[in-house]
Amino acid sequence: MYDKVTESARYIGNKVTNFKPEIAVILGSGLGDLVNVLEDKEYIDYKDIPNFPQSTVEGHEGRLVFGRIKGIDVLAMQGRFHYYEGYTMKEVTYPVYVMQQLGIKKLIVTNACGGINTSFNPGTLMLIKDFINLFGTNPLIGVNDQRFGPRFPDMSEPYKLELIDKAKTLADELGIEYKEGIYAGFMGPYYETAAEIVSIGRQGADAVGMSTVPETIAANYLGIDVLGIACITNMATGIQKHKHSHERVVATAKKVSADLCTWVAKIIENIE
Repeated sequence: MYDKVTESARYIGNKVTNFKPEIAVILGSGLGDLVNVLEDKEYIDYKDIPNFPQSTVEGHEGRLVFGRIKGIDVLAMQGRFHYYEGYTMKEVTYPVYVMQQLGIKKLIVTNACGGINTSFNPGTLMLIKDFINLFGTNPLIGVNDQRFGPRFPDMSEPYKLELIDKAKTLADELGIEYKEGIYAGFMGPYYETAAEIVSIGRQGADAVGMSTVPETIAANYLGIDVLGIACITNMATGIQKHKHSHERVVATAKKVSADLCTWVAKIIENIE
């Protein structure tokens, strides 16, 4: 895998020579509008990158976008990979490994997810304080390559407290409303049953989705600081009255993406 990651990173580095980003953003369903904020953009389609997986989900463009925000180089991943698509966990998190070799030090992960905490509403932005892994597996299983990271990485601060505090301060300055909570990563691809939501809620989760946790685990393993922001696009089964729809999820995400983009751009400007 190390050789494959090196090949991917070398290809990207040779294609994009004007950028040396240390900050990357993974954009969830319906949240790809952040790229509109970037200046001097250059694109690389996933299909052109050696060894790179391909995104198959509606609302995910399937490309890397390099650009700048107030002169700061940024790498945006417009479309992520999910375990439910049939990829292995190593494939789901493969881009994060490539990011490390490209020199990324900080990663902002975003997602569209379901709210369990009844103080939330569709459109709520939630800073992720911690995660619960309900996938039944994780990307670190298997033989460990010390060139990537340690055999037993610490997960006591999966979302960097310093970045969370910075994000909260900037949201207050911008007048952007947000909540804080714990995100549960669920395998999918079906929307959870009402009984499962009751169970997940009892475990302490405020929101549930089908992504983010694998990338967070891999990034921490690779020594990358992570900030997570979830967009509550619907309330979970048994809480909301109508049936679930991916189209509705994407539509709600797009409605709040302006606030999210403003917030993330301000965070990037102020990350040290």
